[in-house]
Amino acid sequence: MDEAEMSRLKEIAGKLRSEIEYHNYRYHLLDQPEISDADFDRLMSKLKDLENEHSELYDPDSPTQRIGSRPLVAFATVEHKIPMLGLDNAFSEKEISEFNQRVRKLVAVDVIEYFCEPKIDGLAISLQYEKGVLIKGSTRGDGFSGEDVTTNLRTIRQVPLSLPKPLTLEARGEVFISRADFKTLNRQRELENLPLFANPRNAAAGSLRQLDPQLAATRPLKLFIYGLGKSELQLETQEATLNLLEKLRLPVNNVRQVCGSLEEVWAFCLRMQKVRAQLPYDSDGVVIKVNDLKLQENLNYTARSPRWAIAYKFPPEEKETRVLDIQVNVGRTGAITPVAILEPLFLSGTTVQRASLHNEDLIRDKGIMIGDAVVVRKAGEIIPEVLRVIVEKRSGTERPFTMPRYCPSCGSKTVRLLDEAARRCFNPSCPAQLVEKIVHFASRRAMDIEGLGPAAAELLFQNGMVKDIGDIYYLKFEDLAALPRIAHKSASNLLQAIEKSKINPLRKLLFGFGIRHVGEKASRLLAERYNCLENLKEATLDELQLIGEIGPKIAETVVLFFCKPETRLLIEKLSKAGVNLTEPGNQALVIAAVAGKTFVFSGGLENYTREQAAALIEERGGKIAGSVSRKTDYLVLGREPGSKLAKAKDLGIRIIEEKELQKLLGQTEAEG
Repeated sequence: MDEAEMSRLKEIAGKLRSEIEYHNYRYHLLDQPEISDADFDRLMSKLKDLENEHSELYDPDSPTQRIGSRPLVAFATVEHKIPMLGLDNAFSEKEISEFNQRVRKLVAVDVIEYFCEPKIDGLAISLQYEKGVLIKGSTRGDGFSGEDVTTNLRTIRQVPLSLPKPLTLEARGEVFISRADFKTLNRQRELENLPLFANPRNAAAGSLRQLDPQLAATRPLKLFIYGLGKSELQLETQEATLNLLEKLRLPVNNVRQVCGSLEEVWAFCLRMQKVRAQLPYDSDGVVIKVNDLKLQENLNYTARSPRWAIAYKFPPEEKETRVLDIQVNVGRTGAITPVAILEPLFLSGTTVQRASLHNEDLIRDKGIMIGDAVVVRKAGEIIPEVLRVIVEKRSGTERPFTMPRYCPSCGSKTVRLLDEAARRCFNPSCPAQLVEKIVHFASRRAMDIEGLGPAAAELLFQNGMVKDIGDIYYLKFEDLAALPRIAHKSASNLLQAIEKSKINPLRKLLFGFGIRHVGEKASRLLAERYNCLENLKEATLDELQLIGEIGPKIAETVVLFFCKPETRLLIEKLSKAGVNLTEPGNQALVIAAVAGKTFVFSGGLENYTREQAAALIEERGGKIAGSVSRKTDYLVLGREPGSKLAKAKDLGIRIIEEKELQKLLGQTEAEG
């Protein structure tokens, strides 16, 4: 075929793709189709035939590719250029008012305009467009890095594969499944004798994280974009951002409002609370954002959330049920936790049969007895809890509960320390603790080993195949396949998940160890500071406390953990198995002049962005704050400083310019 003919075919294919995407937009976003389904199918068939006949016309961004490609072995990791942080919560009008007061105080503005919209109960994602073309899509993950789910996101027909303008931007949004689609999906699964999904959010998250994009393509996923991450756009307000995103054919929720006063904000929250059952999707609250983007920039972030936004959470649904029994679980730290076994009830989207009672003090304070009628709710819309006993419904047949004096797993005597509410088993060989440690190690937030849940962990332990978490990496197919209730396919899938987990960053391994007091955030800070496990295991108590937000309690438990001979043997076992023991990126550098000091920025910098300067300070053990207070050590002065300068002078805070900051950071010139 000559060049002219190929050029003509490319032009035809391009026009077809553009026309199909336009009709996708009209149908899936506007719900205003201009052509019939049959006409749309004819356009799609014409394009498919053209691409099949001429392989040179293949384009991964073609609408014909939305059905998904071959299954993936594993998801790659995507680092977020700007962290995708969660929101702080408010549960009352008073807490929203307190949020408003904090915002006004930090930016010295009397009246703040807020942008409000329903909080969608889905899975947060990021879409990266380069020159108008979708190049990458990822999950929120831990806020700092997520999973590359580009192929699966392409299957969502609301997602434009290209924008009408050649813009470079990162759109952030929420993937969800509507209530109607969820019912249809579960009805279909019931007909196919497949396990039913618990709720729309779980169904959406599971669908988006499918390794088989063709399966993801069959799920009724939808998307709302709620804002921008890193972008070349210069916009003034959140409202203008959403209006522009809508014009770019990105799916935006049309239920949104700019509120000029706190009264308007609260009225919007109450209205959404009243109509939430009528919305086509699950919503658990209202997101409230400062509308002015310049004020957002000045307010900045805390370590875990933006200061310019908050989520008002609807009051949890409350229902009555009965306590059939109270049993106990032995956790991975030896804590013995009482659990209420409930008469099953449907609550906030799922069937609830169990609720943690936390400790014996709570049972005593609430007066809970076996057989009691109780009111149950989900704390934060997630965790079932017994709110109160309905005493007037007692019949006299109820029985009191007492905590066991001996561990139900190993028979060792339980102990309650003076400064703790929990009763514990201190036997290091307690079987229940090992099973719980395996489950925690394999959990999604830790090493994410799919298929290694409580039942599988119990089975492996009972058959003597796993005596510590290191043994997970030495399991063999023939041994797994010989176990009862584990089919060949399940054994193969589990080994693949174990192999995939070997490449996880150090932060996930540290969290998986289950070191007492060391959560996800502390794990990330330690991993970023020491870069590899070899360095961290030699860290001293004093060194660890130089790291911002690592206090003496965390430092002590980390040192004690790595001093144990069994920990050293475990690390050696993991290393021999090929488990990654390092954190991606440069090894952190703790500098005494910066470590533990709090820095505040005012005005623009010449050689750094604020994010770059903040990262360099945090790498060296410093902390970043968004406002000046008596706890501030340095105010970094840039171009056109704001009101922070006057406040810093009043408080006697040390004021430095960019060149002095570079010296403190140990740099002779800025590192871009």
